[in-house]
Amino acid sequence: MEKNAREELPPVDEWIESVDIKSTADVKIPKRLIDQVIGQDHAVEIIKKAALQRRHVLLIGEPGTGKSMMAKAMAELLPREELEDVLCYYNPEDPLNPKIRVVPAGKGREIVEQEKKREMLELQSRMSSLNTFIFAIVLLMLGLVIANALVGGGTIDVTALIMIVFFVFFFYLLMRGNPQMMPKPKYPKLLVSHNPGDQAPFVDATGFKAGALLGDVRHDPFQSGGLETPPNHLVEPGAIHLAHKGVLFIDEIGTLDIETQIKLLTAMQEKKFPITGQSERSFGSMIKTDPVPCDFILVAAGNFETVRNMHPALRSRIRGYGYEVVVNHEMPDTHENRLKIIRFIAQEVAKDGKIPHFDKEAIAEIIKEAQRMSGRRGYLTLRLRELGGLVRVAGDVARSKGHRLVTKDDVIEAKKLFRTLEGQIADRYMAMKKEYMEIITSGYRVGRVNGLAILGGGDLHDYVGIILPIEAEVTPSLSKEEGRIIATGKLGDIAKEAVQNVSALFKKYSNKDLSTMDIHIQFIGTYEGVEGDSASISIATAVISALEGIPVDQSVAMTGSLSVRGEVLPVGGIAAKIEAAVNNGIKKILIPYGNYKDIGVVRIPSDVKIVPVRTLYDVLKEALAETPEKKALLERFMGIVKEVVPHERKPIAEEI
Repeated sequence: MEKNAREELPPVDEWIESVDIKSTADVKIPKRLIDQVIGQDHAVEIIKKAALQRRHVLLIGEPGTGKSMMAKAMAELLPREELEDVLCYYNPEDPLNPKIRVVPAGKGREIVEQEKKREMLELQSRMSSLNTFIFAIVLLMLGLVIANALVGGGTIDVTALIMIVFFVFFFYLLMRGNPQMMPKPKYPKLLVSHNPGDQAPFVDATGFKAGALLGDVRHDPFQSGGLETPPNHLVEPGAIHLAHKGVLFIDEIGTLDIETQIKLLTAMQEKKFPITGQSERSFGSMIKTDPVPCDFILVAAGNFETVRNMHPALRSRIRGYGYEVVVNHEMPDTHENRLKIIRFIAQEVAKDGKIPHFDKEAIAEIIKEAQRMSGRRGYLTLRLRELGGLVRVAGDVARSKGHRLVTKDDVIEAKKLFRTLEGQIADRYMAMKKEYMEIITSGYRVGRVNGLAILGGGDLHDYVGIILPIEAEVTPSLSKEEGRIIATGKLGDIAKEAVQNVSALFKKYSNKDLSTMDIHIQFIGTYEGVEGDSASISIATAVISALEGIPVDQSVAMTGSLSVRGEVLPVGGIAAKIEAAVNNGIKKILIPYGNYKDIGVVRIPSDVKIVPVRTLYDVLKEALAETPEKKALLERFMGIVKEVVPHERKPIAEEI
């Protein structure tokens, strides 16, 4: 039912007219952060349960899909609980082992102020006694000098008077430096502080080193002579302590070293963790506090590579006392989800605060971009950080033009400015290749095929398509025993295996003795290497063209994997590859039949033909020039059709 509903949904330009708003200014934004999360219904449900029961959560998925937003929302959902302040006290019995005291929220600051006042009063009392004592000595010595002068004839000894002044000053400095008279401050240090009624803390510890995460003790270069700092004042709390009774969020948790992960696991198990110096070369490594409370909820995030880098015990702890969730990177293109994209635009405008709202046509253009970024027909992307970047760039364009609302033209211009680094590199790459005739889009060539590939792509950004020329040549074998297949162009492991798989078809359907030939395959201009098997049908077409001497139409580009039986299999990045072909003057594009549904997100000019292919037979039929040799070749390759599609087969155009 959902699939049919998506198919019946009108195009975005028509659909937007049925939405009862004039701009995103009319859209109501939810107050709760959890209600602002877009397209992650399953993950949101887990977050709500985990917050209620205080469970740990591991969120796995692509960047920009809302993981950190859900972690922040979890802190808002935690049941109201009394927070605590943590104080670190000087330990007179063992100064290197400061004592820890936990008090209700707000009391810690009061205790520190009271202790400071008490020590200040003690200091003032000592100073008052010292001043009185010094004053008495001065009076006594002056009296002696005056008495001596009276006895000696009425003359005051100036030298004696100066010596008395210096003596009194030296004695005063000596007493001030006496630890008994001027003790070091012993008031406690406030490690964790809250106000009564504060919300549960949310601490983002992404990228923290061990000291910032687990706590540390600062180095004290003055450790003797009365100049040292009390050890309890050198102690610094870590993120795990600041997140006590709240949420600790760590993105890309797999980047933490194993030792830190083990210590984090200990803190999760014990719900308290002592603070000590993290550097062995620091005086702080000699100091270790009593265990400090750290009863936090861990929300860890990352991609599937993160899971491989996690310590098994840490992941087991999360699984045993919480949830593992794979977040969505796309959602069905439904009426409700299109409305969510509109709300997302309104949220981004409100969050930025410096860009105008979007009118209906601009909204439609953003929704179309969400469709394109998904790479699949009938879906919308959930890589909302990238989509939000486009929203902000479009807002900047509108602001620079003095527009009251962002228009469709502003969004279209923003797309050009918002192009990724990979997209900009691909544009220059393709322009250079065309200039030096490495890319040919007209005429016929033997053994040369325009393949389609993607540059980059994956977790960090959108796919960017490029044209990948592939050439093949057949030469007499250098070996008397067998022919070889030689592929060059810095091929990766999967690409090398794809070449081997394709060779099975040459051996089966060629009427030539391949044991006397070497087949050379060159990926032109692939200085950074080639990986993947999406060039399989391009390799097969180039080699067969070279073997049979049949030219290939250079206005045709193709992409698709190939099974050893000749079936064309689906590949990724179809939308980006089609865009690259269209932008570079290709007139016919061959794609796997299984990817045909994905072309709905691409704008295709009327003079460009998209042809879905099921087998290598279909590829050769569409790509090779019309020659007598082609007819004989296709008769031999009909065996592929009979094996792969044994039932009576309709023409592809009729099936579609």
